Amino acid sequence: MKALFLTREYPPHVYGGAGVAVDHLTRALSRRMAVEVRCFGPPAPTPPIVARGYEPWDRLRGGPGEPRYSGALEALSVGLAMARDPVDADVAHAHTWYVALGGLLVRTLHRIPLVVTLHSMEPLRPWKADQLDTGYRLSAWAERCAVEAADRVIAVSEAMRRDVSRFFAVDPARVVVVHNGIDVERCRRTALRDALDQYGVRSPYILFVGRISEQKGLFPLLKAFLGLPESLQLVLCASAPDTPDLEEQLDRAVADHPRIRWIPAMVPVPELIQLYSHAAVFACPSVYEPFGIINLEAMACEAAVVASRVGGIPEVVEDGVTGLLVPPGEPAALARALRALLEDPARARALGLAGRHRVEEHFGWDAIAALTHRVYDDVVAAFREGGPDREAPEQR
Repeated sequence: MKALFLTREYPPHVYGGAGVAVDHLTRALSRRMAVEVRCFGPPAPTPPIVARGYEPWDRLRGGPGEPRYSGALEALSVGLAMARDPVDADVAHAHTWYVALGGLLVRTLHRIPLVVTLHSMEPLRPWKADQLDTGYRLSAWAERCAVEAADRVIAVSEAMRRDVSRFFAVDPARVVVVHNGIDVERCRRTALRDALDQYGVRSPYILFVGRISEQKGLFPLLKAFLGLPESLQLVLCASAPDTPDLEEQLDRAVADHPRIRWIPAMVPVPELIQLYSHAAVFACPSVYEPFGIINLEAMACEAAVVASRVGGIPEVVEDGVTGLLVPPGEPAALARALRALLEDPARARALGLAGRHRVEEHFGWDAIAALTHRVYDDVVAAFREGGPDREAPEQR
């Protein structure tokens, strides 16, 4: 068995949960089979995985002064280049809309089954129109074409499987749930604290980690924090803004608040583990989150979690057991939950320990690679029986 991964993100260019998942899943699968990765930009060497980087066509490359929709065209040009090169894999596995159309072309040209993993869904991210303008219609179209033609669709949560049925014309038998996971050995609580000094972080603090996006609920978190005790610090590991306007909005919001420490960079994993390990509470206030690997990272480091009751998060964070869940987009409810754990450190510690246990029991990458391998076996067998010319459902 050989799997061909198509992805936008791959080390060293990882900025979100999809990139983290692809990085760890390919490494776990490479212990079971041959794996090739085709990604955006030059990849880091990751033997035994063969990784190939692709650049957008110059004529379609986005940038300052270019129309906002050019980013969508740029992504499609990379997918076309990925499909152009020879393929010797048994199955193609596409991650996110950026390579969805490329995956569909690989299926068509090279006659191998296509698996699509949805880490999020364009119909549930309308704010992407601010980032891509009319290119959002193109990204939604590319995603829908690939999902409805794919031989298997992997949803990262049961909540996402329900959303797939709502928004796409897909036979439910072709949709399977495989949760994302975490490196349980690497990501664990540490006593080291030098990164806290490096970043000017002082205890007690609430920690946020994520992209600068409307999706991540940053601004409701800022409102919630301003009503919490003066002794508290809010640490934002926030980068990769969806738009320059959002970054400027965050800059204005934190400028006059000395208790907010904004780290506008992708923090290296060893330093991030220190930040998780010593946080009083980890906050995940997302308004949309199909899964939320970030909560697994916090739980693995024994941090108590306060997160939104949305998407796949309740499948990760057990309310009252490993953390507290609150309605999305409600700063007052978020503030109450944060305060409850800040005022009861013993309870927060118990939630953190339970979170570590849950991660070890259910979310190791080796187990998730085994499930993914099973999906490949099933889809390759079904493809060979049904033939590569199975028609996709009628496009709506």
